[in-house]
Amino acid sequence: MKRVDIETRLNKSRNELLENLVVLSDEQLRRPLTPSEHNPDNFWNVLDHVGHLALIETNFVAIIRRHLEGRRNPVNLLTQPDGTPRSREQFMASVHAWTEEYHQAHHEDSLSQVVSLTALARGNTLAFLSELTDEQLEEKVEGAPWADGSVGGMLGANADHANMHWHWATEAGLLKSRE
Repeated sequence: MKRVDIETRLNKSRNELLENLVVLSDEQLRRPLTPSEHNPDNFWNVLDHVGHLALIETNFVAIIRRHLEGRRNPVNLLTQPDGTPRSREQFMASVHAWTEEYHQAHHEDSLSQVVSLTALARGNTLAFLSELTDEQLEEKVEGAPWADGSVGGMLGANADHANMHWHWATEAGLLKSRE
């Protein structure tokens, strides 16, 4: 994926997300929408979904940095602490627990706080993107299951991730009026 395509996708996705958020009422922003993948008794609202994007985007940059440093297992979720491989179910359970911890820490954040968290993450991604060579963007990240597994694909996947969470929130009734 070319640098300009990555940056265009990231900027377009962020702008669309912000345009969608600013028209929502406080009730819509706080409405419980989707059960947590880790604990179905906890529900995420749209701010939780958007705040989660900052966590994942920051982690993608960290994974790519580890890859570029030449570290083995840069994804750092593919094996158990003893070095044995994790199953897909174990991998996802670990991810869901980690994201739920972030959800709990940020569940009361305001729209302004969530926008700030995601702005910082996106700003760091764009700054990092500017440091990479075209050859680095094409490198495959060991064990990366996102996009095509390349550095550029992973960075661009942040736009798709935002669109996916917005879709889940709207499918769960975000834009329906409460009666």
